[in-house]
Amino acid sequence: MTGRTPRLSRLRRVVPEGRAGRLAAGAASRPAEARGARPRRRGAQPKVVALGGGMGLSASLAALRRITGDLTAVVTVADDGGSSGRLRDELGVLPPGDLRKALAALCGDDDWGQTWARVIQHRFTSQGDLHDHAVGNVLIVALWEQLGDHVQALDLVGKLLGAHGRVLPMSAVPLELQALVKGHDPERPEDVDTVRGQATVALTPGEVQSVHLVPHDPPAVPEAVEAVLDADWVVLGPGSWFSSVIPHLLVPQLLDALTETKARRVLSLNLAPQPGETAGFSPQRHLEVLGRHAPKLALDVVLADEAAVPDRDVLTEAAKRFGAAVELAPVARRDGTPRHDPELLAAAYDRIFRMHGRIGPWR
Repeated sequence: MTGRTPRLSRLRRVVPEGRAGRLAAGAASRPAEARGARPRRRGAQPKVVALGGGMGLSASLAALRRITGDLTAVVTVADDGGSSGRLRDELGVLPPGDLRKALAALCGDDDWGQTWARVIQHRFTSQGDLHDHAVGNVLIVALWEQLGDHVQALDLVGKLLGAHGRVLPMSAVPLELQALVKGHDPERPEDVDTVRGQATVALTPGEVQSVHLVPHDPPAVPEAVEAVLDADWVVLGPGSWFSSVIPHLLVPQLLDALTETKARRVLSLNLAPQPGETAGFSPQRHLEVLGRHAPKLALDVVLADEAAVPDRDVLTEAAKRFGAAVELAPVARRDGTPRHDPELLAAAYDRIFRMHGRIGPWR
C-alpha cells in the first residue's frame, strides 16, 4: 500500500525495555508465518477486524463468527481492575482479561467450544491469593512467560479453544487510561479533575470530557495494524465508550491504519447509556465525543438498535459528519436487558456487509 504515513512505516519500532518490551520485540522479529498469521483468504468470506474490549466486543465477536471465518479481534489493554489488574501489578504483564473474554466469545457452539469457554471464564473462589482470578487470565500469562511472545501465546490459546478467529492486543505495553472529568467530586460539580485508571473512569460519577492514554504514543502491535490495513470491514464498538471503544483511536499507528485502510468501517452503537461514563448520552452524543477524539476518522455505516434511537433524523445528521449512513435494526435481546442478541446482530452485520460493501465473492 503506497502513501502510508510515517508512523505506519515504523511498525517495527523499538519498544520499551522490560518484560512487555521483550515480548513485543520477540513478536516483531519473527516472520508472519511463524507468528501464526493466516494466509490471505480469497474465498467467499469477508476479512473482518473488530476493535473494542469487554462485553461489548464479546457481543460483536459472537455475532461476527457466525458470518465469517476470517475474523480478527483487536483488544484494548488498559484494564487495571480485578484479576487483570492484580496480575498486571504483580508481574508487569499486559492485562489479560479483555483478551480472555474475546477468546471465549470466539469459541464455537459445540461441546468442545462451550466447555473451554466456561473453563477460561471460570473464577476461583477461596480465602487466599487465587480468589477471583480467572483461569484464562492465568493461562494466558503463563504462556506469555513460557513463549516470550504476546501474539504467539494468544494464537496458541485460540488453537486450544478451537476459536473461530484471532485475538490480538492493540498495544504491546500495558496502558493507563486517564480522563478529564467534570464533577468527579460531587462537592465540586463545576471542577474538572484528572481521573486515572480504566476501572475508575468506567464508574466515575462525573461527566467525562475526554480521555487519553499513558504513555501518550504507545506502540501498536504490528499484526493488529496489518489486520486493519488488510481488512474488508472494520467494526468499532459496541462497548464502554470511553474505556473500551475510544482508546483504539488513541494509539497513533492504529488510528493511522483506520484512516488509511481501504476497508469499509462500521460503528456499532450501544443499546443504552452506561451508568457512569456515558450516563444520559443520546446516540448522537456518542458520535460527537468519538469525533472529538478522532476528527479525521471516516465511517461508512453507523449501526443502532431501532428501539434505542428516539430521533433518526438527528442521528442521521450526526452520522453524515463522518460520511456514514445509518442502519437501524433490531439487535437487542428480547428479555428487555440492554444486551445484544448474537443471532440478530449477526443478521444486521451480514446485511450491512452485503448492502454497503462488495457483494461476494470477496477479494
